[in-house]
Amino acid sequence: MSTQLEASGPTIAHAVRDGILRAVAVVGLAGVALIHLLDAPGTFASTPYKGWLYVGLIVGSLTAAGALVRRSDPRAWAGAAALCAGAILAFVYSRTVGLPASPDDIGNWAEPLGLASLFVEGAVAAVATAVCVERLAVATSRGARFVPSLEDAR
Repeated sequence: MSTQLEASGPTIAHAVRDGILRAVAVVGLAGVALIHLLDAPGTFASTPYKGWLYVGLIVGSLTAAGALVRRSDPRAWAGAAALCAGAILAFVYSRTVGLPASPDDIGNWAEPLGLASLFVEGAVAAVATAVCVERLAVATSRGARFVPSLEDAR
């Protein structure tokens, strides 16, 4: 009897940990989508191409979040990390060098939605990158190229 409990302990702990990580990522990705949705009307008015980039980020964030709700898919984790890292890079670029036809944002580091966006995107990127690195380490230690999910790795 104790052998069964010991064997199921790590599995339960892993499932709980995976569920928490996925929930954090899903809420964060929804936050990224919401922040950019709130900023989109003004952005479309001033710089339409940037508004369409927002639409792409919103759709990508919700797609990755939907995939993570269903299962812990490494493509969704990688997509979440890439989307958020890309949004952070675009924010920094727009505040330093400036985006084409949008020099108004240069030096505008204290915009509240921008700061909220950086916080949420940074958190999601950190969580998603950590999951991807862990899966890569597990796959490498087993001589595999790819681990579809941590459930398969344990």
